[in-house]
Amino acid sequence: MIGLISATAAGALARDRLATAWPGRTRVYEGPVADAVRRAFGECEQVVCCLATGAVVRILAPLLSDKGTDPGVVCVDEGARFAVSLVGGHAGGANALAREVADVLGASPVVTTATDAAGIPGLDTLGMPYEGEVAGVSRALLDGEPVGLVAEVPWPLPALPFTVGEPGASDAALVRVSDRLVPPADGDAVVPQVVLRPPSLVAGVGGSRGVPVDEVEGLVRDALRDAGLSVRSLAALATVDAKATEPGITGAAARLGVPLLTYCADELAVVTVPNPSDAPLAAVGTPSVAEAAALIGGGELLVPKRKSVRADGSPAMATCAVVRRAARGRLAVVGLGPGARDLLTPRAKDELRRASVLVGLDQYVDQIRDLLRPGTRVLESGLGAEEERARTAVAEARAGHAVALIGSGDAGVYAMASPALAEASDDIDVVGVPGVTAALAAGALLGAPLGHDHVSISLSDLHTPWEVIERRVRAAAESDLVVTFYNPRSRGRDWQLPKALGILAEHRTPTTPVGVVRNASRPDGSTRVTTLAGLDPEAIRSVDMMTVVTVGNTATREIAGRMVTPRGYRWQEEPK
Repeated sequence: MIGLISATAAGALARDRLATAWPGRTRVYEGPVADAVRRAFGECEQVVCCLATGAVVRILAPLLSDKGTDPGVVCVDEGARFAVSLVGGHAGGANALAREVADVLGASPVVTTATDAAGIPGLDTLGMPYEGEVAGVSRALLDGEPVGLVAEVPWPLPALPFTVGEPGASDAALVRVSDRLVPPADGDAVVPQVVLRPPSLVAGVGGSRGVPVDEVEGLVRDALRDAGLSVRSLAALATVDAKATEPGITGAAARLGVPLLTYCADELAVVTVPNPSDAPLAAVGTPSVAEAAALIGGGELLVPKRKSVRADGSPAMATCAVVRRAARGRLAVVGLGPGARDLLTPRAKDELRRASVLVGLDQYVDQIRDLLRPGTRVLESGLGAEEERARTAVAEARAGHAVALIGSGDAGVYAMASPALAEASDDIDVVGVPGVTAALAAGALLGAPLGHDHVSISLSDLHTPWEVIERRVRAAAESDLVVTFYNPRSRGRDWQLPKALGILAEHRTPTTPVGVVRNASRPDGSTRVTTLAGLDPEAIRSVDMMTVVTVGNTATREIAGRMVTPRGYRWQEEPK
């Protein structure tokens, strides 16, 4: 919940705009301002004060306890010009909240956290538990000093300016990605160190009816400790569905702060395990519970089945096994839009900054290079290497990295999503980020040519035989669809566009509007509205691969220099 406080009528306007924008997320605090701030600070996860920062600082000073638990607080000035992240920038989410507030109010976010200002992800914002000297390691990163990265467990981290490999004498600090207990360093070579705990471990558990929660929890903790593993890397407990409501097992999951995964006995029975047993087969229908439940999602068995040990010597009531599941790499297929920076979506920008590896065509990489975080590994290549780029991106994701594969327009439209997803299997996570397509960008410049049914057709016969392309053009012509031609003409392909226009002319009048847009949305772009008859050979010769050509249907009209296709095929009256 976000607490909202204001003192004046101007502040109340901003407060109410936030409350309207975020229904269900906010609570407005009334009454004396100091009392309202104190109550919101104690009751809410985050607070927005439409007040002067000095006043809020004086009120909050006695209340501040620990940056890991204090709410995030954002201050908004009376003119709603600035949203200032005051306290709890990372742990309290104030930095992100300041940006959200700014988006709603049209204000400027003010974030002074050093890592955010330098474009470096905070080590405490990576979504996993951490231990160690965050401030010391962050300082080394900010100072540009060599920081070693030891990824004992590969994990899809965002880009960071690390020296990858084993720690060396020149490292000023060290980051470990590890699910193992890390012994303290000795001697003069001690450097600031942060250990990131990826959620890589799954503990399979079994238990007799009535098993005590202490017995299950203690067994899991002992199994991890004895194997040199950190409980903070535990991602889940897993068991057979017959034990889904067993209080000792559900209670252990709650105490450990992880979800409980359950599987039916038939699923577990087909999992190959090293230590099957007749007892669980008779009880719940599978020869293994702990090992099978841990292994069913794949991974490496680190702790074979072990039983709890009871102080009174009575038979064990709980079993446990631990598996390390391989990291799932992440592939984001990102559409960059038609080229203008303001048509690059916020989601695309977020994915570019989340990735540690960027794969793309060299000219597209140049468009967004300034948006990448320091340390991003860029794998770029030229025209004609699309299949290679797709394979590279998938391979990098399979290696456990966070990868962004970029394409122009929408990555799923004549771009990189198709070859990448043809390579990818279900062993990686794939995220599609839509972009503004060339057809849409050109359509916006032309007017509203796509107001009714329409189709996009590529005239490039590099991958599609011309006979197939021609059949599609004829079908579009006969069905009276608005047509946008991609890849209409190149130096080596100069006859396809006239041929396609000729096919359309068999079914359209010479006055049918045609739009020709080159470099849509870019500073050197050009837009022309003409007709089928007016698109003379000289105009056709000016068309290239950076151009899209849109041909209207029989209802499309030119009105005030713009192409307009009605939503219905009937005009109420002839446009004047």
